[in-house]
Amino acid sequence: MSRSREPFASLLLYHAFKWSIVSPFLHTLLRGKIYGAENVPRTGSLVVVSNHASNFDPPIVSNCVRRPVAYMAKEELFKIPVLKQAIELYGAYPVSRGSGDRKAIKAALKCLEDGWAVGVFLQGTRTPDGRITDPKRGAALIAAKAQAPILPVCLWGTQAIESGDGALPRSTPVTIRIGNVIDFPQSTSKEELELVTQKCAAAINSLHDLGR
Repeated sequence: MSRSREPFASLLLYHAFKWSIVSPFLHTLLRGKIYGAENVPRTGSLVVVSNHASNFDPPIVSNCVRRPVAYMAKEELFKIPVLKQAIELYGAYPVSRGSGDRKAIKAALKCLEDGWAVGVFLQGTRTPDGRITDPKRGAALIAAKAQAPILPVCLWGTQAIESGDGALPRSTPVTIRIGNVIDFPQSTSKEELELVTQKCAAAINSLHDLGR
């Protein structure tokens, strides 16, 4: 039986981390603006798809959709005592290098069944300007298998957070725009997955074109 919400301990950790670290960081150093938060379903499984230009993107996305978002993490991190328990509570799920997409998809489906929102970067890797040029079908496949709605999220300006020679994040304006929910694919056929993937990419790039 699927759950409608994340475990209570995970919600407590999420809010503690959000209000003590992520939200102050976003609204002071990054002068963050957030649009469309009302579009986020507050409960139930959800696939959050976004562009990706910075290592800071996962906590920023989770902060702005106002609920924990589970992202994949390197399997090696789950072998470290204390850290393992902490990142599991925060929703991370392990994926080993070279294991292929099947294990990652299986882990994401388990998170969705447990009531989490699962975050997927639509292009699978960072892009220099935050725009999506080569979207992958993995998010659509996960959504189809879980019958979970898809939420497009656009991060504008995060590529500048880590630019420069300094080890510390730069103060730069960042804008997050959350689009309307997109229905999950009705089948796992290549054509249906590609259609929904392109719809997600178009939604995110349209939000990115709005700029600051």
